[in-house]
This record gives sequence, C-alpha cells and structure tokens, in this order.
Amino acid sequence: MNSPTAALPLPFSRYQKSVVAMLAFLQFAVILDFMLMSPLGAVIMPALSIGPSQFGLVVSAYAFAAGISGFLTAGFADRYDRKRLLLFFYAGFVLGTLWCGLAQTFESLLLARIVTGLFGGVIGSVVLAIATDLFAPQLRGRVMGMIQTAFAASQVLGIPIGLYLSNHWSWHAPFLAMAALGLAGGLAVAWQMQPVADHLKVPQEHTAFAHLFHTVTEPRYLLAFAVVALLTTGGYMLMPFSSAFTVNNLGISLHDLPTVYLVTGLCTIFTGPLIGRATDKFGRLRVFTVGTALSIIMVLIYTHLGPVSLPVLIAVNVVLFVGIFSRMIPFQALASSVPTLTQRGSFNAVSASIQQVSGGIASVIAGHIVAQGADGRLLHFDVIGYVMVGTALVALTLVWRLHKSLAPPTP
Repeated sequence: MNSPTAALPLPFSRYQKSVVAMLAFLQFAVILDFMLMSPLGAVIMPALSIGPSQFGLVVSAYAFAAGISGFLTAGFADRYDRKRLLLFFYAGFVLGTLWCGLAQTFESLLLARIVTGLFGGVIGSVVLAIATDLFAPQLRGRVMGMIQTAFAASQVLGIPIGLYLSNHWSWHAPFLAMAALGLAGGLAVAWQMQPVADHLKVPQEHTAFAHLFHTVTEPRYLLAFAVVALLTTGGYMLMPFSSAFTVNNLGISLHDLPTVYLVTGLCTIFTGPLIGRATDKFGRLRVFTVGTALSIIMVLIYTHLGPVSLPVLIAVNVVLFVGIFSRMIPFQALASSVPTLTQRGSFNAVSASIQQVSGGIASVIAGHIVAQGADGRLLHFDVIGYVMVGTALVALTLVWRLHKSLAPPTP
C-alpha cells in the first residue's frame, strides 16, 4: 500500500477514502452531540424540573469546557501519535455522552456536559491535524469540503432522529443511541486507521509550556486565530435567533420549520464537496473572496426579510449557506498550511478553543442587540446583519494577508 501522505492525482486511494469517511463521522458525532441539546430543551426542562437559566447553563457548560480543554491540550497535542490522541479524547467523549443519557438530575447532567465538552472540544482539532498530515495541500479543499458536510448531515439526519427517539421514549434515548453509534465509530477508527506519527520524527521542544507559548506568539498563527474568531462571531450571532426570526418575523409556522432545516441541510451535503473541489481547482483565496461577497449579499437580504413564502425562505437559506461554506472550506484548507508539522496539533487545539469562546461571546453580544416586541417579533435583527458584514470584510482583509504570507517569494 502506498503511503497515505503521498501526493496523489485527483482520485483518492481506498485508504484515503476510508480515512475521510471516518473523520467526517467523528465530526458528525461531535457536532450532533452539541446541537441536540437545544431542540431537546422543551423535554429536558420539565423532566428535570429546571428553568431556562439552568438549561442555558447546561448548554453553555459544554462550550466553555471545550474552550478550556482546547487551550490546555495545545501544549501536549504534538507529543503523541495523533491516532492515539484522537481515540483517547473520543473515548472520553463517548463516555460523557453515555453519562448524559443516564443522568437523572440537573447536577448530574451539568457534570456530564462538562465532561463531554472537555473531551469533545479537542476532537475537531485532532481531526483537522490528521487531515493535514495525510493529504497534500492540493487535495485538502476536497477533504475539508467532505468533513464540513458533517454539519449538514447532523441537521438532516441527527436532529430529526434525535427528536423522534425523544418523543417515542424519553430525552435519554438520543444520547444513549449516540453513545452506541459513537462506540461503533471509535472501534472502526481503532481497527482501520494507521498510526499518524510522522511529526514525532522531528525533534520536539523541551516542555509543553514552551510549545504552547511558541504557538500563541507566532505572528502568522495569530493572524489565523483572528480570522477564526471573526468567522465564528458571524455565525454564532445569526444562528441562535434564526428560528425565532423565521417564525415570528417571516411568518413561517413551527410545523414548517423542520422542512427549512431539512432542505437546507440536504443541499449543503451536496454543495460542500463541490466547494471543496472548486477550492482545489481555482485557489483558496479566490473561492473565499467569492464566498465572502455572496455571504454579505445574502446576510443583508436575510436580515431584512419580511413575511415570505416557504419556498422563498428555503431558497434564501440555501444560497446563504453556500456563501458561508464557501468561506469556511477554503479557509480551513488555507489554515492547514499555516502551522509547521510539529505544531499542527497545538495550532488546531488553540484554534478550536478560540472558536468556542468567540461563539459564546458572539451569542451574548447578539442577545444584547436583539430585542423582542410585544407581538413577539424580533427587533434590530438587521443590526446583526450589519455587524456580520463588518466582520466579513475584516476577515477578508486578514485572509488576504495570511495568503500572501504563505505564498512563495516571486523570483
């Protein structure tokens, strides 16, 4: 078998295809675990006799635990075989998910979400480090596009199935099913994936603290971290209020709301890999620029919408997500070339931590911008659109500088 790190022409080898499938599945499991809490809130709160503030604490506990975990792990992320590191944190994530399914009290569920966040928050960064190690730069756009479809798949498959299990049994059922499915995925990784340890052949720094310090003080890394924060800020300002805006401002019924997510997710599953191919073919900066322009246009349209029909909203949502993914996928492909071989784990761990913390801060800021009128309509939602346009333009400037810093010097 050829080495998976070899630069291959357009088709992937059989091993590379299996690796992408495994990485996408792990990403799907982590994203679904995080997203399940919100739709299950209506069931969990009365079952545990807790209020919205306590439920909000349960939801945010995962994000903050994940952010802390990513930062603390960064110093050690490049000192081990990436496969073993992935399996260690994934095992903790599965056990945390099982604990969520067995929790009977608010305190137990809160601790379970903290444990799940501590382990699950690192998995995404290890997945990206492995993808970078095993695939040449000219293939990474397609790889990132396939991995990103996990977000859409969690909308299309995970959330409806989770709600179905909850409605027919209890809110414990989705977490127990996820733990069982996650265990099967972990066993597949343990059996099929080869060790990922080429970075260990390069001399390591003496201490984990020195490794972390050099990661967070490298100017080029700081530029990439700033882009991560800006991209995350935009998404987390819009998403928490999108369902309320859709129902109260656009006149779409709660019955039709799952249809919006279903169709949008299905379209994203198909467009994600296409955007990845375009990234490899036309260049990361060019696709990111087009995605930024499309995102700005669609965000302004979306945040200024009035009552519309269901087909119109679905069309706007689909194009909006195409714009969002046309930024995320090429940036991930670009960011994969930023860290050196011996700092990929720490770079991605810090990046994941910044993503979690930035998302939490963005949600708080959006909550102070948006208000609710007496009729239930959201007020000042257009202001969020303007803020997102500003962050998009700044991010485009920083990505241009980052791309320029990575380009080989002109002879």
